[in-house]
Amino acid sequence: MLFSSAAFIGIDPTAGRSPFTFAALDDERNLIALAEGELEDALTFIGNFPSAWVAVNAPARVNAGLERKRLEKETLTAHPLRGADLRLAERDLRERGISVSPTPSRVEACAGWVQMGFTLYKRLEKMGFKPFPTEAANCVWLETHPHACFCALLGQVPLPKPTLEGRLQRQVVLYEAGLRIKDPMDFFEEITRRRLRLGMMPMELIYPPDQLDALAAAHTAWMAAKRPDETMRLGAQEEGFITLPTRELKGKY
Repeated sequence: MLFSSAAFIGIDPTAGRSPFTFAALDDERNLIALAEGELEDALTFIGNFPSAWVAVNAPARVNAGLERKRLEKETLTAHPLRGADLRLAERDLRERGISVSPTPSRVEACAGWVQMGFTLYKRLEKMGFKPFPTEAANCVWLETHPHACFCALLGQVPLPKPTLEGRLQRQVVLYEAGLRIKDPMDFFEEITRRRLRLGMMPMELIYPPDQLDALAAAHTAWMAAKRPDETMRLGAQEEGFITLPTRELKGKY
């Protein structure tokens, strides 16, 4: 199916049975797709749009040793330094209390989902996608981080995402940010004493964690395209930037 308008797409690579979860918003932030599939499924979907901004929840590059060099300069030692094998953006987020996984300096040392992300970026570039920010490009990719997005949107570290409370919290903040998705408050309207006794919870009204992460990435893509002055980037050109849907981050979360 071919579309005539632009899409703002979030992709979440995972190590699960369906390795890619993707969400797409239109100009008005209506949800036009929320699906899972293989790499080819995601790329075929993206190819249906004349213009697309794609935000990926995975590192765009391995670390270039910039953090190690910084620490060596500060400590005046060339000996192995603990905690130095990560990117500058990841160190910045960690210092703020936002937990992120470090990206190794070698592709083969990266987790499977990270390597799938590298493959996705390469395929997007072959399709003509350019990295954000770029002038007059119809097809743009950017890296983001879902946990950091939710910290920025909430102003605090969210509750664990596998829990019902954590999922509700994430869906609330995305809904309040302007995404036209399921209203999470409908979940409570559907709960009755009888349904509670029978364990019949209306879980279909709450998105699972990987879909929430994909939606956060789609929101970031929309913000980068529509309100770039309300986004920020962390990192360095040599090892990639993480884009977040906020003007600034707090010093500590």
